[in-house]
Amino acid sequence: MRFLALLLACFLFAGHAAAAEPVLLLRPARVFDGLAPGAHEGWAVLVRGDRIVAAGPDLAAPAGVRVIDLPGTTLMPGMIEGHSHLFLHPYNEASWDDQVLKEPSALRTARAVNHARATLMAGFTTVRDLGTEGAGYADVGLKQAIEQGIVPGPRMLVATRALVASGSYGPKSGDPLLAAQGAEEADGDALVAAARRQIGAGAEVVKLYGDYRWRPGEDSRPTYSEAEIAAVVEAARAAGRPVAVHASTPEGMRRAILGGASTIEHGNGGTPEIFRLMKEKGVALCPTLAATDATSRYRGWNGAAPEPPAVAEKKKSFAAALAAGTPICMGGDVGVYAHGDNAREMELMAAWGMRPADVLIAATGGNARIFGLADRLGAVRPGLLADLIAVEGDPTREIGAVRRVRMVMKGGVVVKAPDPAR
Repeated sequence: MRFLALLLACFLFAGHAAAAEPVLLLRPARVFDGLAPGAHEGWAVLVRGDRIVAAGPDLAAPAGVRVIDLPGTTLMPGMIEGHSHLFLHPYNEASWDDQVLKEPSALRTARAVNHARATLMAGFTTVRDLGTEGAGYADVGLKQAIEQGIVPGPRMLVATRALVASGSYGPKSGDPLLAAQGAEEADGDALVAAARRQIGAGAEVVKLYGDYRWRPGEDSRPTYSEAEIAAVVEAARAAGRPVAVHASTPEGMRRAILGGASTIEHGNGGTPEIFRLMKEKGVALCPTLAATDATSRYRGWNGAAPEPPAVAEKKKSFAAALAAGTPICMGGDVGVYAHGDNAREMELMAAWGMRPADVLIAATGGNARIFGLADRLGAVRPGLLADLIAVEGDPTREIGAVRRVRMVMKGGVVVKAPDPAR
């Protein structure tokens, strides 16, 4: 009898715990599901606890449900920023060299906390952060602080220090004894060991610099060999980690593709042949259009013709990637420009040739698939985590609507509430 009483008590407690999970019914004007290009008019979404349990028209409201009406909005998955540096701030505030050489780690971490919050409030509930740029393993600590609820911010996929060929990176202070590195130098067999150390310290993505300039003012040139990249990819895959490769030269990109990279970052000088090879091998491009746009404007360009060579080159390579059908990641290299302004990349992607709906897919279901998150995030589908945002208007028709964020939900918790007066 005592056993049966204990069993009944456990059953009642479990039922009470389940019943205590908040149940929310979100009623927008339409739902963009992150997978198909069209929005579903008249849909609603039911959330229980941290999960989506139903999505569709004419959803019944269960007893005890809290209804959140979102008139005039599109409900969609929380967006995924594909190329971020939370430990950097805009280069028109301080140059990259000065940030790495002169800013104390505590200052950079304090900034990163604010950057994380701004990113989340802008509707980006997940970021792939591709290197602390001289701040060591501080991204691992920031990720932990967010997960523990100490500070608000998006879910983070972190790359920690990143890896660069000896002598090819910077900043170059002019005095080798004073040189600080924005990434960890490693070559040959030591490269695999360094990748493993970073994974052990918390890296969920291994990032390599597949090309870079050797001295200030020089053009970028390939750094790692195809064999070196392949060795890191093999070690990373054994640990369940993808490899992202910074590459802008055709040869640097070719080596990264054949070496097994999951994504190529930037791709400024990519050719039609290189982009066709990326499609063939299933390697995604993270084009970082906004970084090129931002740095060109910092140098005095006002956005009018004639375009600076860097912008013209970027437009040409992006068009070639689209024509080849290369998988496209949405990631702008944010940190070069302001965190919270992540939509800048999406607006440029649309302005430079992508349909708004395809840009939205790239920022949601597309990035989730490319980053191996599709079983958890990136779509409005029962069973997935309830990372959802509501934006005013229809971003499948006008991409600028993603800037008008009315509500942000992360894991079923409303972190930015809609204005009841609207």
